Amino acid sequence: MDEIDRRILNALQVDASQTNAELAQAVHVSAPTCLRRVKQLTENGLIQRQVAIIAPEKVGPSLTAIVEISLDNQAAERMSEFEAHVADESAVLQCYRVAPGPDFVLIVQVSDMPAYHALAHRLFTAHRNVRNVKAYFSTLRSKFETRILL
Repeated sequence: MDEIDRRILNALQVDASQTNAELAQAVHVSAPTCLRRVKQLTENGLIQRQVAIIAPEKVGPSLTAIVEISLDNQAAERMSEFEAHVADESAVLQCYRVAPGPDFVLIVQVSDMPAYHALAHRLFTAHRNVRNVKAYFSTLRSKFETRILL
């Protein structure tokens, strides 16, 4: 990855909806070079996907929970099993293995507290290897950024 790739990645993180011509102009390369590099960055896995970021407050009520999970058994296969268990749940936006402290931190988005309760029962209470769950509920999101500094 060189300086041109970094400029392309930074520009796409700010606005991935721009046309190839606009992107090329912004990063000071020709349109064919830009297109080829974006394709290569995608094929190499640096660009995983392009998405629209939705303002949660505009689409209806929502509750964000930051959930700490500790497992009884931390063997590698048990950790992977838990990750697979939560990966299928659309309300789980992010899942991190962490250390020290709990084994996992999840970012969860649900419509309200009853929906969180149902999710907690389905994912945590009913899972035989979950030892402890600690949830924090967001009262205000003062910053949200998806950009990685390059």
